[in-house]
Amino acid sequence: MAIATVLFAVLVVGFLGVGSEYIEYNTTQRIVPDKINVHLVPHSHDDVGWLKTVDQYYVGANNSIRGACVQNVLDSVISALLDDKNRKFIYVEMAFFQRWWRQQSKTMKVKVKELVNSGQLEFINGGMCMHDEATPHYIDLIDQTTLGHQFIKNEFSKIPRVGWQIDPFGHSAVQAYLLGAELGFDSLFFARIDYQDRAKRLKERTLEVVWRGSRSLGSSSQIFTGIFPRHYDPPDGFTFEINDVSPPIQDDILLFDYNVQERVNDFVSAALAQANVTRTNHIMWTMGTDFRYQYANSWFRQMDKFIHYVNLDGRVNVLYSTPSIYTDAKYAANEQWPLKFDDFFPYADHPNAYWTGYFTSRPALKGYVRTMSGYYQAARQLEFFKGRSKSGPNTDAIADALAIAQHHDAVSGTERQHVASDYAMRISVGYLEAEKLVSSALVFLCPLLNISYCPPSESSLSDRKSLAVVIYNPLAWNREEVIRIPVSTEKVFVQDSAGKEIESQLLPLSNATSRIRKHYVEAHLGIKPSFEPKYLLAFSVSVPPLGFSTYRVSRPKQTSHRSTSTSTISKVFQLEGITNNSIEVGQGNLKLLYSADDGKLTHYINSRNQVTASVEQSYSYYSGNDGTDKDPQASGAYVFRPNDSITIKSDHQTPLTVLRGPVLDEIHQHLNPWISQITRIFKGKEHAEVEFTVGYLLLLINIGPIPVDDGIGKEIITQITTTMKTNRTFYTDSNGRDFIKRIRDFRTDWDLQVNQPIAGNYYPINLGIYEQDSSMELSVLVDRSIGGSSLVDGQVELMLHRRLLHDDSRGVGEVLNETVCVVDKCEGLTIQGKLYLRIDRLGEGAKWRRTVGQEIYSPLLLAFTEQDDDEWLHFPSAFSGIDSSYSLPNNTALITFQELENGKVLLRLAHLYEIGEDKDYSAMASVELKKLFPNKKIRKVTEMSLSANQERAEMEKKRLLWKVQGAAEEAKVVRGGPIDPAKLVVELAPMEIRTFLIDFDSLLTVTGVGNHGVIGAASTSSYRSGSSTGVFFCAERELQQWIRCQNQCPYLLLYDNLFP
Repeated sequence: MAIATVLFAVLVVGFLGVGSEYIEYNTTQRIVPDKINVHLVPHSHDDVGWLKTVDQYYVGANNSIRGACVQNVLDSVISALLDDKNRKFIYVEMAFFQRWWRQQSKTMKVKVKELVNSGQLEFINGGMCMHDEATPHYIDLIDQTTLGHQFIKNEFSKIPRVGWQIDPFGHSAVQAYLLGAELGFDSLFFARIDYQDRAKRLKERTLEVVWRGSRSLGSSSQIFTGIFPRHYDPPDGFTFEINDVSPPIQDDILLFDYNVQERVNDFVSAALAQANVTRTNHIMWTMGTDFRYQYANSWFRQMDKFIHYVNLDGRVNVLYSTPSIYTDAKYAANEQWPLKFDDFFPYADHPNAYWTGYFTSRPALKGYVRTMSGYYQAARQLEFFKGRSKSGPNTDAIADALAIAQHHDAVSGTERQHVASDYAMRISVGYLEAEKLVSSALVFLCPLLNISYCPPSESSLSDRKSLAVVIYNPLAWNREEVIRIPVSTEKVFVQDSAGKEIESQLLPLSNATSRIRKHYVEAHLGIKPSFEPKYLLAFSVSVPPLGFSTYRVSRPKQTSHRSTSTSTISKVFQLEGITNNSIEVGQGNLKLLYSADDGKLTHYINSRNQVTASVEQSYSYYSGNDGTDKDPQASGAYVFRPNDSITIKSDHQTPLTVLRGPVLDEIHQHLNPWISQITRIFKGKEHAEVEFTVGYLLLLINIGPIPVDDGIGKEIITQITTTMKTNRTFYTDSNGRDFIKRIRDFRTDWDLQVNQPIAGNYYPINLGIYEQDSSMELSVLVDRSIGGSSLVDGQVELMLHRRLLHDDSRGVGEVLNETVCVVDKCEGLTIQGKLYLRIDRLGEGAKWRRTVGQEIYSPLLLAFTEQDDDEWLHFPSAFSGIDSSYSLPNNTALITFQELENGKVLLRLAHLYEIGEDKDYSAMASVELKKLFPNKKIRKVTEMSLSANQERAEMEKKRLLWKVQGAAEEAKVVRGGPIDPAKLVVELAPMEIRTFLIDFDSLLTVTGVGNHGVIGAASTSSYRSGSSTGVFFCAERELQQWIRCQNQCPYLLLYDNLFP
């Protein structure tokens, strides 16, 4: 009947002579005060790698996986915007846009700049990627955002106003206040929050809030935050990619299926439904989703029609918009908004689907990103000391690679394997380029030191040769630490640069380390180590701020007067030879007690602060749910859905072994054929370092990865258990910055229905986790992002590794089962990492967490070279890039020290403590810029926004001051004051990060050694620079082939004028 009616209408129209004609759609932007205003925001969410690599996504390669081509998206969108001046589009991922921009003609660039200036094309968020919020370190977040913002500023003179984190799987407090308000953003929008949280917010109309992510910075760093009612796509029935099934508006009266009024009614109905869960008369429709607008006209044609016909209908008003326009409309409404504190972790989209597995997924990639991030910070410093070169090696490639690696499907570990390999390869290429820069200062780096592969230090020293160990400290305070380097003989001793003998110790290389060394050197370098080191040589070093110290490793010499002593070989004790009930390990203030019966840790004793605690450590694994019960949800790359927990018990085939010596003690434990650990207690430290190996190890004749031949995926955890009464409460960090209070089985914003008591209590950990009772606090720090919790009072649980056999149906379509291959044999991936454990009196743990946390992130860099003994007198002893009498206050850190292309220096200083975190250090700090740059005259200091794309003062003038409802009066927020141009002292309030651009006058001449200067690696040949800042390089071929520089590069020098 309906079809006949339509046919009759068409025949009548034809009979009357009415024909179709061109329709000029009215898409003029307007806001109508007394109507619901529907802001259509056209966008495409373009993952910077996920199922395909970043470049495959850009050019449209590997389309058997997914037909996605970002190049087509941008080509098509620009063309559509040029067709109609009222159309708008937002773009987010600068990694893609930068690729596209490089390929455009001058004519096209002029047109695109006109689109940007008119507001038709707006850059939102503006980082190189839409970064993850759980697993990156805050310094990486700042760096990747700065890289994108600088591109936008340099090319378009624009400053992004809005955060657009629509796809990350939970949202951090650091994102709100640091990567939001401190960037000058007026608002932040995202889609993913816990399904229970969303249901409550929909009911109470609290999807839009003012978010205060920092309790230290309070309202001074709050941001308006909008959560989408469902996802980041349009309402059902309004997606218009060329193959989408949503019915288009058919408005040609001569054609069948004319449906204008029907579609207008659909639109109005969807708009009213959303308005019922949103405050004010403004709602946003996100018109797009993943990799859309490859044929942009299919979207814009329909949006043109909806704007035209819905506005003619008159019940609601529709306009092309952007998040910036929407934010301004919300602000103009003068509404009071609910307050939100803390963060949005963990995230679940289903009762049995907590996205907490990715906190640990791909731990090797997470560790690599973190290691290279610290390396990049040091490389930038050395680039400044050496002088940035436009044509020579620089840090640009590693900066770009690390920026892309912060993507929410990169360091998160939720990408496919070939994409993870691509991220790692990019970082490796960037590292090799940065190494050329750094090696010109430090001669010969050792990037594989973490698996004990250091050819320069492993070589056998001749009687007339010494090994110079150059140790660079990227932190701005003096450090005293123990370093360990592999050596091939026990006949060595160590001296400092003044010739004073340094107490040293030889530790036999463990079986696990030896096996990993052979396997992974061959896997990653394609070569087999030519010889086997026998020992790790350990000795204490002292290194100045932003500088290096040198130490000498030599063979002992017999003279007529005396014989040189050698390093002490560790004494070895095994459990089976112990007659006492317990074994005490440690020579300094810290002692650990182990049971002689089963070799387990039993007590932690610190004689200095009188802390004695019962403590145990154990390993277990969760069997991953395979999704075959009533709920098909499996444990996978994203989702952690455990079955039973199985304790891993020692098979007692190999007894506990204790190594004792003058520098440190080690406890070696082999739990089973695929888990081992070494616990280290350094004589001068009050924490324990636990190095774990999960995967395989050489133990008798058993070699094997995490076993999955039983058909069960396994998620490996370690538990540290005390008798502390912690009342379900523990604290985890937010991206390595603030610590957030967690309460087991509790959420601040809603009454939690507990469906997954394990996975639902897991949180991301980047710096550490701690818990406390009335008298003590237990702290554990980590060397990479992992997931963890406290599921039992007094216990800390950390997930170290995951090997699973089922996909979790969240889009990646691949099992998280990482392997490493040599030739044609592949086996499960082995992970080696470190945890750091300490127990303090209540209120005293923050000093250790903050200080050691910085040292973990920025480890000492080691470089090696051989030289003849008679040349040692000419070897430089020490260097510091800052005033030799100065170091930063203990509560501050130098987190960016970078020379830009224009010669200015980008400087960021961070206060490390929160308000009330420490009785001494949660106070205003001061940094003297003149002493940071002792050999340069500072001409001008300009305070900038966090990403350095606008002056801070201008940013504050433009900041929108949002009203909040029911807010208790907060304490006055304290910030550092303005900089006196004469004194040049920077004040930092708790948790404050301040960013500066510094202009210098010409470089001052330095005439001395030992406190400052420009670093270079020079030969003893006749090459000399014509100025006092000359820099020389080693032969790069030798560096890349892992061989000693020998005669070509025996020295690490400062200025050439030091050698007349």
